[in-house]
Amino acid sequence: MGQKVLSLQDIVKEFPGVRALDGVSFDLEKGEVHILLGENGAGKSTLMKILAGVYQPLDGKIIINEEEVHFSNPSQALQKHISIIYQEFNLIPNLTVAQNIFLGREPMQKNGFIDREKMHEEARKILEFLNVAIPVQAEVSELGVAQQQLVEVAKALSVNAEILIMDEPTSTLSESEIEGLFRIIRNLQANGVSIIYISHRLQEVKKIGTRVTVIRDGKTIGTRSVQDTDLDELISMMVGRKITKERIRGKNTVREQDALKVSNLCQSKKLKDISMHVKRGEIVGIAGLVGSGRTELANAIFGITPIDKGEVEIFGKNLKSLSPAQSIRNHVGFMPENRKEDGLALEMSIVHNVVQASMKLLFKWGYIHEKIEYAAAKKLCAELKVNTGDMDRITQNLSGGNQQKVVLAKWLCTQSELLIFDEPTRGIDVGAKEEIHQLMVKLAESGKGIIMISSDLPEVLTLSDRIYIMREGEIVAELPGEGTTQEDVIGYAAGRKESDGQVQ
Repeated sequence: MGQKVLSLQDIVKEFPGVRALDGVSFDLEKGEVHILLGENGAGKSTLMKILAGVYQPLDGKIIINEEEVHFSNPSQALQKHISIIYQEFNLIPNLTVAQNIFLGREPMQKNGFIDREKMHEEARKILEFLNVAIPVQAEVSELGVAQQQLVEVAKALSVNAEILIMDEPTSTLSESEIEGLFRIIRNLQANGVSIIYISHRLQEVKKIGTRVTVIRDGKTIGTRSVQDTDLDELISMMVGRKITKERIRGKNTVREQDALKVSNLCQSKKLKDISMHVKRGEIVGIAGLVGSGRTELANAIFGITPIDKGEVEIFGKNLKSLSPAQSIRNHVGFMPENRKEDGLALEMSIVHNVVQASMKLLFKWGYIHEKIEYAAAKKLCAELKVNTGDMDRITQNLSGGNQQKVVLAKWLCTQSELLIFDEPTRGIDVGAKEEIHQLMVKLAESGKGIIMISSDLPEVLTLSDRIYIMREGEIVAELPGEGTTQEDVIGYAAGRKESDGQVQ
């Protein structure tokens, strides 16, 4: 056992009508990466917000370095060198890197003005410690997601953080960016920083974790040494049941009619001579490395971005002008990669999110009837098992998995027959992930055509009937879903293998 720097004992937290935490216990040792796992809604974020001083517990103890503490606000947690990096960054885009790092804590001159020279110098020292080459005077809006993540880490270290909480730090990073972040985490470990790491990516447990604690339904299920456990055990602890890892597209539902046919589609330098098709009842996976053009292809098909040349046919109809409105009229639905920004109106209710794309279909005469709205939304949410009893609930307050189901309900409400899923399970827990997979299979079995873009190769291989692999804006191979391996996909995606012809 190492030196214990933190102990959360029997923490209880209630919100109106909900006991979010029911006697949760958790401890952290000096210099370890302790991974916190659990399905969405399990209580992970609530527990961390209590530690960060955002919430106050109803009962229980917080002990830091053998001293019991009580936090009324986040500044008191900062004084105890506890810092949290949220999944949604807390950076101000039009301020510089240095200004963001020291926001509200700027070094001051004797005359009362900000000492910019000292602020820049201190910011450089922190970034040099992280071995990060980011100009301290650059505006945050000019930085990529990975660099913004590192600015958040630098901001946390600027308060001499001894306990660092990282909430889904890799959810928007590429593989190379993740490895860079892991190197920084290991460096922090070596310098005695203790890290609580929240993630849905189970493969990261073995790569970066020391110990792992699982929370389910507001209760601590158990803590394991990473070396002494396996992913199957952790999954069972998280969901209380076994999750299938077998290929789940055993039933052939593919029909003869094309739902989509794309011919020689080109778009600037992003897409080069793309030809592909999707049949009714078929799930077609699109795989490739970050930047390969997968999302650009989805945006082009749906009409979000204009194409230079090529043809797109939906159910045999050649669409001369592509636009989202045209796609919706032709029964195409699109679940974007960033559901929070592009797929949902987070501050609106569930019912209004579900019906927002279907107003002309539901109310052909122009008169809106609230009862019809609620009946349509309630029916679809029940079919998709959206975990809420109140259609007026604000969508922002739902878990990631339930938010994704609301996006799907929106497109089913438009009677979409061709559905494009871009990263359908990114940022959602393993139980919700399985539910989304089963819904996609059910939709295919009902005759809908599905395009699935995913960076999760096991997801692509277990669901797809066929797989198109993209590299540098081109389709470089077409493979069958069954019998294809991760090594096959990566080989084509990375350019280590060349296609010997398409599989029909």
